[in-house]
Amino acid sequence: MSASGGTKAIVAALGANLAIAVAKFVAFLFSGSSSMLAESVHSVADSGNQGLLLLGGKKAQREATPQHPFGYGRERYIYAFLVSIVLFSVGGMFAVYEGYEKIKHPHEIEAWYWPVGVLVFAIVAEGFSFRTAIKESNETRGSLSWREFIRRAKAPELPVVLLEDFGALIGLVLALAGVGLALATGNGVWDGIGTLCIGVLLIIIAIVLAAETKSLLLGEAAGADQVEKIKAAVVDGDTVTGVIHMRTLHLGPEELLVAAKIAVQHDDTATEVANAINAAENRIREAVPIARVIYLEPDIFSEAAAAAGINPGKAPGGTPGTTTTPAATDIPADPATPGDDTPTNPGH
Repeated sequence: MSASGGTKAIVAALGANLAIAVAKFVAFLFSGSSSMLAESVHSVADSGNQGLLLLGGKKAQREATPQHPFGYGRERYIYAFLVSIVLFSVGGMFAVYEGYEKIKHPHEIEAWYWPVGVLVFAIVAEGFSFRTAIKESNETRGSLSWREFIRRAKAPELPVVLLEDFGALIGLVLALAGVGLALATGNGVWDGIGTLCIGVLLIIIAIVLAAETKSLLLGEAAGADQVEKIKAAVVDGDTVTGVIHMRTLHLGPEELLVAAKIAVQHDDTATEVANAINAAENRIREAVPIARVIYLEPDIFSEAAAAAGINPGKAPGGTPGTTTTPAATDIPADPATPGDDTPTNPGH
């Protein structure tokens, strides 16, 4: 897994969650707090999730095969989706069930200092993990807001760790509140309510993660800034006069497929066109290094068709309002719905 995959953040979260899980379970054994049991299961689930992310990163590094010619980069998306399933089932649903049972059959918390002490320790440890995830995310986030970063990030690991750590911190506060209210009132129902709230929180986070990773699994285009860089790199103003239409697709977080039909002059020789295509591919890779799989198809530019307003490049992924796209003499009708001006990167 590359550095941008957030390996450091994953390892930090894994270490923190393992230590916290043990401490929470010990506190549950001594106090009988349902919040502590739910939180210990939550930490175990989070530890397993970090293991899944590391496993996905390792599997994604396998070389391409004849059966999988574009490699295994999307393994990272698959394992990130599995994380959302584990978080929903093992973390969220268990906590909801446990909270319901404790509300229905409350009991007094014993040895209160165990859950309180462990929760304070867990908040400190999770805070360290969250700080590491924030620091690594800031290296790639740029000017994006946190919401935009989570929605647009192509590497799933950092958004997953960020949401997990954020949810863990909120869950710990809820657990501390539930235990505190149960101790203050002598009513164990508050402990169950805190547990129930933790479960609902985890389910919400799991749904958000599932929605974001589903979009990545379906296949997302390059970012709008990358698309513009690629278009600018393709055209040399001599042999390649324009981009008729173009599609991009992430084969993995750090691997981009580019397929484009480019306009060339009708009197160019095959040698000139081939050399121009090779040069264009080199320019694309210099402008956007993650563009590793490139297919450029030349077509004849038609001034008459362009003057008539024919725009064969109007399709999903095109730039809204484009009117200067070169036309070609032999381009079949685009399969997209006529007039579809969907933005290149609407976010996922």
